[in-house]
Order: sequence, then structure tokens, then C-alpha cells
Amino acid sequence: MARYTGPKQRINRKFAEPILGGNGKTLEKKAYPPGMHGNTKKRTKKSEYAVQLAEKQKAKYTYGILERQFENTFERAARAKGVTGEVLLQLLESRLDNVIYRMGVAPTRRAARQFVSHKHITINGEVINIPSYTVKAGDIVGIRERSKDMDPIRNSLSSSSITYQWLEFDRSLMQGRFLAVPERTQIPENIKEQLIVELYSK
Repeated sequence: MARYTGPKQRINRKFAEPILGGNGKTLEKKAYPPGMHGNTKKRTKKSEYAVQLAEKQKAKYTYGILERQFENTFERAARAKGVTGEVLLQLLESRLDNVIYRMGVAPTRRAARQFVSHKHITINGEVINIPSYTVKAGDIVGIRERSKDMDPIRNSLSSSSITYQWLEFDRSLMQGRFLAVPERTQIPENIKEQLIVELYSK
């Protein structure tokens, strides 16, 4: 499966929540899944497998990663100490593109991936162009000197107001620090990670 580049609202309606952004108005107007049968009242009950698969798909769309990348991340989580589902979300949150998005440097994860790929981002002073790079506690995440005046970055920072306990960002220096891997209770995404674990355990 290639990375999704279609209408965001189609995916938001599919999962009945704005996982790809938006103000939610479309969901209010069309509170049913997309497609020609989306507005029919008679809908069959989903099987247990379908529910688990949908949750995995939601996580993939939310973090914008491909099937193989997701499987590899799950395998890392399964080998690590701790609760597999929680570790999975922690690994996803530790991706460089996600950290850039959370810090407010990019308005979306898709934009964050582009900033990283185009070599606008540094880790501890070194340019990193791998969106899936795992940021570690204590790492300094910065914007490359020549990229600090880019309008997309400045516009994103000026409109961003959400902060997270595991991150800090100095707007004057345009750099931040990844303080610690977030606890599950600190991760705002509405993902039922246990369903994903159950799906992979079949």
C-alpha cells in the first residue's frame, strides 16, 4: 500500500473522527462512512477481526506510515520490555517526523516528513533526513540555520499553541528537546492499541 495522498475528510469519515486534521464540520454534516453505501441504515455488524484491522489501519493513517514500516515497528515493540501496545505507541511517538509535528514546527505529520526529507531538521546539530529516525530522551531537535526563515515553518510555529509534557521547544532558538518517552496517558491519540496486539497475535 502506498502512502495515502487522497482527501483527508474521506479517511476522517471512515473512522468517524478527524485523525488527519480538519475542524470536524464535514463529520457533522456527513456522519457516516464514505462510499455509495455509507448512508444506508442497514449495516452489518463488524467481525472481531474487522474491528482489530480497522484499529491498525487507523494507527497507520494517523502516523502516516506504510504497512511494512508498521509491522517492523510492532516487531520492535514485541521484543522490547513493557506492555507491547503501549511500547508500540511510544515508538510511533518517538519518530522524528512525529516529534517535529508535536513541537509545532510542521502543521501536519505529512509536512513534517517533508521537512525532514528535505534536510531542514537537525538532531544534536547533525542534519537528519530520515523521518522514521527514533528520537531518544535528551536529544536536541532543531531547525537548520538556513531553514529558520522558511514561511511554512514560521507560520506553523506562530499558529501552534499545544504543548506536551515530554517535549520542550524554545521559539527564540527554534530548537527543542525530547525530554522523555511519553507515558500512554500522555499520548492524546484515540487508538485502542490492545486491538492491534490481538490482531498480530492471531
